Amino acid sequence: MFLRLLIRPLSLMAALAVAVPALADEVNLYTTREPGLVKPLLEAFSDRTGIKVNTIFMKDGLAERVSSEGERSPADLLMAVDFGNLTDLVEQGVTQAANSETLNEVVPEALRDANGHWYALSMRARLVYADKDLDLENFHYEDLAKPEWRDRVCLRSGQHPYNTALIAHMIARNGEEATETWLRGVKDNLARRAGGGDRQVARDILGDLCDIGIGNSYYVGLMRSGDSGAEQQQWGEAIQVVLPRFKDGGTHVNVSGAALARYAPNRDNAVKLLEFLVSEEAQALYARANYEYPVSQKAELHPLVAAFGELNVDTLPVAEISSHRHAASLLVDRVGFDN
Repeated sequence: MFLRLLIRPLSLMAALAVAVPALADEVNLYTTREPGLVKPLLEAFSDRTGIKVNTIFMKDGLAERVSSEGERSPADLLMAVDFGNLTDLVEQGVTQAANSETLNEVVPEALRDANGHWYALSMRARLVYADKDLDLENFHYEDLAKPEWRDRVCLRSGQHPYNTALIAHMIARNGEEATETWLRGVKDNLARRAGGGDRQVARDILGDLCDIGIGNSYYVGLMRSGDSGAEQQQWGEAIQVVLPRFKDGGTHVNVSGAALARYAPNRDNAVKLLEFLVSEEAQALYARANYEYPVSQKAELHPLVAAFGELNVDTLPVAEISSHRHAASLLVDRVGFDN
């Protein structure tokens, strides 16, 4: 009898220990961004708040992993590159609204989910790389299809997410029929088969294979800084950089961003981390470390990026642009852009 009386409270205590997990000052981040790129920001957050960030890196399959984990998922915050990946998270039902006034005040409406499920944290603009002797004042994306550029354009694959995002933006702006005509014109102007990477566009301009192309802004920072080696620094210095626009709009940007996980066990800490990542301090770290554009207008640009000129981001919501990605991919195949 004595043993039974002793065992009962012990069993009850064990059950309570399982049912009520110990509180911890931590947050679990699932990210497809290279850990080295965000490590300085996460360390700064932990230093300021005392909240430990547990980082799980995965190259791809973020939405699938969180979805398979279901309600048991330890994920609090989901970080990804490309607005298509962020909208995919929402469409697969693995996010929830952050309900943060701070985030809504700092992040422009066009750069966040309409219902507050994800927020952009940094931007990269799709720029024109060109021979330094060209006069390209007031250049528009639509101009790449003009006959004057026949056999003078270099681009990476049309199916690469950087380019399908731009094509999707063109569809959102000008319609699918006009975009097909434009894309056929760009294909006719290619100096070589579409392929390689953005930095290879700069290399080929230096090598006189072409005169003009499209590439992301942060690659120019990586090249010109010497971070990618002396050879690539030469590529970056050999080109002029132009911030193009759509004829009826601004410059196309893609984003890195983060979404609050649907079953976040440390929800409050996750919101705190999100709010820190759009703070002036963190935005300056983004700009310095990654040669990206901050989403906060108060953050200072890296001097290499500031030298490109004033960035006027197009006002179309990136979520709306993202809805045309599938049509953009089909269009690339229909015109045989990569053939």
